[in-house]
Amino acid sequence: MPLRPVSGGVSLRLRVTPRGGADRIDGLAADASGEPFLRVRVSAVAEKGKANDAVLKLLARALRLPRSAFAVASGEAGRTKSVTISGDTERLMADLGDWLAHLEKTPG
Repeated sequence: MPLRPVSGGVSLRLRVTPRGGADRIDGLAADASGEPFLRVRVSAVAEKGKANDAVLKLLARALRLPRSAFAVASGEAGRTKSVTISGDTERLMADLGDWLAHLEKTPG
């Protein structure tokens, strides 16, 4: 699972496709070393933080959490990113774990 607990919240590993034609979450996948990530595509271009902002807004909407709870922790200029979600770590791990499990079971 691309989710792990961190101090004051959780960290979510993403692979982002900017200029992807739409803002959507494409599901779970794994890289060549087997590390899981959440596939996200946004229509925004990857310049001046526009794609990162679109990703954070999309995640906030999908997870029904305030946008202020999300921040890019690493990979700001790359396609692979780590996003931190601030809040109660145990609750977030449970809620997001359920959400990710549902994504695995939902086709396309």
